[in-house]
Amino acid sequence: MTREPRRGTPSLVVAIVLMVALPLAPGVIAAGTGLALVRIPIESVVVVIVTAVLPWRVPRIVLAIVFGVFVDIALALAGLSAAFEYALGRPFDPTDTPQISDGYGVVTDSIGGVASVLVLVLLAVIAVAVVLTLAWSALRVDAALRRNRPRGRTITIAVTAAWVVALLAGSQLVAGQPAAASASFQAIASSLGRASTALAEQRNLPEEVKNDPYAKVPSSDLLTSLRGKDVIFAFIESYGQVAVQGTSFSPGVDRVLKQGQSDLAAHGFSDESAWLTSPTFGGLSWLAHSTLQTGLWVNEAPTYSAVIRSNRFTLSDAFAAAGWNTVSDVPSDTVPWSFGKSFYHYGTLLDATNVGYKGPKFGYAQIPDQYTWQYFADHELAGPHQPVMAEIDTVSSHTPWAPLPQLVPRSEVGDGSIYDPQPAESESSDTVWQNSKTVQQFYGQSIQYSLKSLYSFVENSHDPNLVVIALGDHQPATIVSGHGADHEVPITVIAKDPKVFDAISGWNWPAGDRPTSTAPVWAMSAFRNRFLSAFDKK
Repeated sequence: MTREPRRGTPSLVVAIVLMVALPLAPGVIAAGTGLALVRIPIESVVVVIVTAVLPWRVPRIVLAIVFGVFVDIALALAGLSAAFEYALGRPFDPTDTPQISDGYGVVTDSIGGVASVLVLVLLAVIAVAVVLTLAWSALRVDAALRRNRPRGRTITIAVTAAWVVALLAGSQLVAGQPAAASASFQAIASSLGRASTALAEQRNLPEEVKNDPYAKVPSSDLLTSLRGKDVIFAFIESYGQVAVQGTSFSPGVDRVLKQGQSDLAAHGFSDESAWLTSPTFGGLSWLAHSTLQTGLWVNEAPTYSAVIRSNRFTLSDAFAAAGWNTVSDVPSDTVPWSFGKSFYHYGTLLDATNVGYKGPKFGYAQIPDQYTWQYFADHELAGPHQPVMAEIDTVSSHTPWAPLPQLVPRSEVGDGSIYDPQPAESESSDTVWQNSKTVQQFYGQSIQYSLKSLYSFVENSHDPNLVVIALGDHQPATIVSGHGADHEVPITVIAKDPKVFDAISGWNWPAGDRPTSTAPVWAMSAFRNRFLSAFDKK
């Protein structure tokens, strides 16, 4: 005669499965494999033990809810770390929360506002569901154990002992996955550890700011070898090593570089290139901008916030002190940039609101690069002028890399209205992001466009005193760069005057606008001091 299953057994089985699986989920996210589920979660063991000794129902309910919230937080931190690793090449640091909103902005640009809101709503529903589900599961298991206390104690002791033995023995039910798991604890502890490290670095920052060898150099000794020259630092968005080396899209970029180098040489320009290691990956371009400008390693938002509120001496400060008119051109800004004045001390701030652009938006890019360069040439470099130092942050190669603009004849750029038909003539970001290969293809095309826009500006400058330092801010996101990509970006010095290259001869940069595989690799934070040293009073 077959015994009938006890009433409530299916729900108990479900509760046990949930109490095993959900606390292990942060480990699954971190390891990237479902095999991390074949373990014993200490979090659930602890909850079962504690609820068993609580005689009152209300405290047990509170504990069950706290358990759900704890696992929910661990899941959120593990998910954020995985997302940050994928997009930015580093785990999430809780002190770096401003980047969550920036990441949401990128998601909105990629999939649209409605879809991004739906994603947020879905995540919120999942978060609430996790808390309620785990609370119910803990109470359901507790109720089952209380119905038969002797048997419940035996089961609890056996599971606890199994976890301890597995921990001490280092046993693995599945290769590479320790049987004694504390995945939720580890997710939270790792995040707190990263936050502690970041806070310690920020405490040391004032000393680094103060110990600046160039802060007190007389202005008469600064940049003497560049006097009379227009010097432009051009950050090409997402221009990383993968754009020029060893990828499906790098041959197309290399062809543009080769043609551009040939065209520049025909106009009397030379160039030398190397690699810089960026403090960021996949985004957060301002970290790279501030690192290059200050000579400090600015790799997180809290560090950046502290640096731009300090009195650190920047490249723009050096040029301004030495007599240059300094200009910041950030076509992605739609509101005044206060730190452009208060920290970088630029004389002129150009952005999307004050350059007369009447054309369409291209994805993230408020203004296509060609227009940015043409406006700068026509309004900052035209006619007799005081030498100009500028940082120009081009944005046409910013994710989501669609829709893409196309070059038009320079004489027809006007106020940008000529670009009106172009967004509809390109694939949309919604279409492009349905396939990683298409994303990579459009990334490569966006870099080609940005480089062509730069070359067009230089070729048509007719300025024998022009010096351009063109560089990438960071590698593109993992969907383009691949897992485990480094942080290296190309940097190129372009000039007509041979004395510019004489001044940097000690750098040993090879000729050309595509750095070779054996070219020097510097930390981006090392550039400021080496640049100022190369061109100061000899």
